[in-house]
Parts: sequence; structure tokens; C-alpha cells
Amino acid sequence: MVETKADGPAGQKAANPVLLIGLLLIATFVVILNETILSVALPTLMVDLDITASTAQWLTSGFLLTMAIIIPTTGFILQRFHMRTVYIAAMSAFTVGTLVAALAPGFEVLMVARVIQAGGTALMIPLLMTTILNVVPEHSRGRTMGLVSIVISVAPAIGPTVSGLILESFDWRAMFWIVLPIAAAVLVLGGLFVRNVTEPRKAHLDFISVPLSALGFGGLVYGLSSIGESAAGHAPVPPWVPLIIGAVALVLFVIRQQRLVSRGFALLDLRTFKVASFRLAVGLMGGLMLTLFGALILLPLYLQNVLDKSVLTTGLVLLPGGLVMGLLAPGVGALFDRWGARPLVLPGTIAMSAGTWLLATLNTTSSLFHVIGAHVILSAGIAFALTPLMTSALGSLPPELYSHGSATVSTVQQVAGAAGTALFITLMTRGTTSSASDGTDEITAYSDGTHLAFLVAGVLSVVLVLAATMVKSTKKSGADISQ
Repeated sequence: MVETKADGPAGQKAANPVLLIGLLLIATFVVILNETILSVALPTLMVDLDITASTAQWLTSGFLLTMAIIIPTTGFILQRFHMRTVYIAAMSAFTVGTLVAALAPGFEVLMVARVIQAGGTALMIPLLMTTILNVVPEHSRGRTMGLVSIVISVAPAIGPTVSGLILESFDWRAMFWIVLPIAAAVLVLGGLFVRNVTEPRKAHLDFISVPLSALGFGGLVYGLSSIGESAAGHAPVPPWVPLIIGAVALVLFVIRQQRLVSRGFALLDLRTFKVASFRLAVGLMGGLMLTLFGALILLPLYLQNVLDKSVLTTGLVLLPGGLVMGLLAPGVGALFDRWGARPLVLPGTIAMSAGTWLLATLNTTSSLFHVIGAHVILSAGIAFALTPLMTSALGSLPPELYSHGSATVSTVQQVAGAAGTALFITLMTRGTTSSASDGTDEITAYSDGTHLAFLVAGVLSVVLVLAATMVKSTKKSGADISQ
């Protein structure tokens, strides 16, 4: 049960906060489900739309990238506008994008639809987190954030299962036709029941920071994706060009925010990173999301192209991992309220690393039990680590930085997810191409590419375990971020 504060803004009674958080959780679950709903469909889309794997993965990484570009502006949006206005705008954009996707005749229109969907999704995640920080007391935030973890980790985890079930009997466009009435219903319910729990205040949108943010995050992810496309012979520009542009733009973005923060005009208030526990938690969350989304993009391709399994079987194989995350998240949140972060995060990252290394042993003769077991262990590890990290990160900030902290956490998660999608596809493509050039058959080459991607992920997971040893058990709230 969600425990909430009694008062809303200006000491007024909040309008049914339990109903409010429940509706926001449902809406956010629906929109995030679409992050990975196309992953199982990628082989089908590659044939139907006549595109390569490195191009098809943009339907997922482009979704995440759009979110990463928009989310930094949500700190400003949530300060400047009423919550109800933001909710209706977000769900309207998502509903329109879903309709366009359902009607899409080809890749280009489908890509545009995904961008529109992502625009709405980008607003929902920080909106949910900021609302919880404002209406849920500190001593029970862990349990509530456990519900948020179900949304941001389980929804994308079961996306492949949902799409597998749909694709067994219907065309890929049916995935959007089925989601459309649900999105429309959530939009209508929000219009009826969502009320404001914060007071808007004057905020300044820096029009230099916005393009710098877009170039920075977009350049890095596009550069990673271009490496894969380059291996497949389809990259329009050399990968190092967008990578350098992205890195330079991000440096300029950080410098710009540091100069604007004293005037209260920062697009993303980076004083949040002055809090050590916030820095460490956000870094670890980024690593977890990179691994999660990388696995969710690779496993369907491996199951269908190497083990020759159907889309339905693929979806069902990935279901246990998603269910494990969903079942563990609320309990992990309650344990955090009692014990703090360290006793949960360290064993969580160890389990995640073990699952990743097991995935690195997959080959052309691996059993489905091998895949399911490794994925369940990885999912359980992420479930144990993600909720404590998210709760301790946001809870360590003073109230005036809640909206910027939520935007920062969401930005890092989405950039990491997009980077994981692009990086894993890139490594798989490189490995597959290299193996094929040595004369191996197509299936073995694909298996070798998958092995390379998970091998690199395993090395990265060890780094996360080492970083997790520095997580503190104590829950520090409202840190001083003054100069």
C-alpha cells in the first residue's frame, strides 16, 4: 500500500494521492512497454521493411534517444506547468504516435511515429518520480519506488513477450492497434482524475542548452549505432564524426549549465552531482540499464536467428525474467526502507554479473533452459539493485532539486538504454562479420557475434560490482549542495 503525505501545495489537501500515483504508474507502464515491444519483431521487420539489423535497431534506440533528448527539458517543464497539463500533453503525444505507428506504410513513417511516442514517454517518467517525491513521506519511499522499478524495468522486460504473443497470430502493426485503446483510456482517465500537487513557478528555458543537449546525447548514441552500420556497410558518415560532435557538445552543455545555475536558468541543474551518493547511484543505474536493454535487444535476435525459435517461443523465454523483476521489486523496496542500499545493491550487481557471464557462454547448441536461467539471474540482480539505487539517489537531494534530479536520473537511464542497444548491436554485427569473413556458416557467425557482445557486457558487469562496494547503507536526505 502506498503511504502518502496529507497535504498538497500551499498546505491544501492533495486530491486522492493514492489514486493519483496509481494512475501515473499505469500510464507510465503503458508508455514504457513500447520501448522494447519491437525487439522480438526486428527479424520480421527486417524482412517486411527490407532493412538491416543495424537499421532496424533504430526503432528501439531511436525511441530511447528521443527520450534522452527531451528528458533534460522536463526539469523546466515540471517547474513551469501544472502537473495535469503535463500529463495530458504526454499521453496525447503518445496516443497520436501509437496511431501513426499502426498506420505506418514503411520504415520512415514508423520511425517518425516512434519519435512521437517517445516524446510523450519522456515526460511521464520524471512526472511520476517528482510526484512521488512530493506526496510520499521519506520513510516509505522505498516501497513506492519499488513500484516505479516495476514500471521502468519490468515494462521493457516483458515488451518482447507481449510482442511475441501478438506476432504469433497478427501482423506487426497489431502491436500498436492493441496498445492504442489502452493509451486512449489512460488519457481520458487522467483528464478526469489527475490533480495538481505542486505549484508552478517562473522558470527560464535556455535555448542554447537545448540543442547542445540534443547534439551531445544524440551524437554519442548515433556514433555508437554507426559503428554497427559501418560494419554492415550502411553507415552514411564515419562513426568518429558523430562521436566527436557528441562529446564536444556534452562538454559545452555542462559548462553552460554551470554558468546558468547561479542565475536559476539551468536547463538541467547539475548541482545534483555534488552529492556523492547521487553520483555513484546514477552511474550504477546507467550500467544496469545499459546491460538490461542490451540483453533485451540481443536475445530475441539470438533465439530466432541462431536457435531458430518462433516469435511466440522467444517471447515466452523472456517472460520469466520479466516476472521475476516484477515480483521482487516491491519487496526490495520494503527491504530498502529497513536496511538501506548496500545490503541489496552489492548482491544484486553480483547476480547481474553472473547472469551476464552465463549469457556470454551461449552458442549454437545452447538449450532454452540455459537462456531462461541466465536471463532470470540477470533480471533478479537488476531488481535487487535498481530500486535501492533510484531511491537513495533521489532521496539524497534537497526538495528544490527533486525535478532536476528526476530528469537527470531519467536522462541517464534512457541514454544508457539507447547506448546499450546500439553498443550490443554494434558488437554483434562486428563479431558476426568477422566470423563470416573467416569462412564460418551464417548461424555460427551470428552466434559468435552474440558471444562477443555478451563477453564485453560481462567485463562491464565486473566494473559495476566493484563500484557497488562503495555504496553506503545509510539513507541521507536533503544534502547540502551550496557552494
